[in-house]
Amino acid sequence: MTTMRRDQIRTFINDNFLFREDRESIADGDSLLDAGLIDSTGILELVAFLETEFGLVVDDADIVPENLDSIDRIAAYVDSKLNTAAAA
Repeated sequence: MTTMRRDQIRTFINDNFLFREDRESIADGDSLLDAGLIDSTGILELVAFLETEFGLVVDDADIVPENLDSIDRIAAYVDSKLNTAAAA
């Protein structure tokens, strides 16, 4: 995962889901769901961002917490999708 991609994801999360002063208190490994930062509508916004920003297609089966519940998981998912696309 490039730092730039991780930063893009963090910026999107900060700008769209963190509406408080302590924006930096969410760590890359923290669950966005458990923290109450993202809900089902937010997941759809996140998916649209990932598809637009990184030029990938998020399959319905991929919309699970294992892929989208933290900045770390999102970054790993994006890397995986981009690496798979590059290998094809």
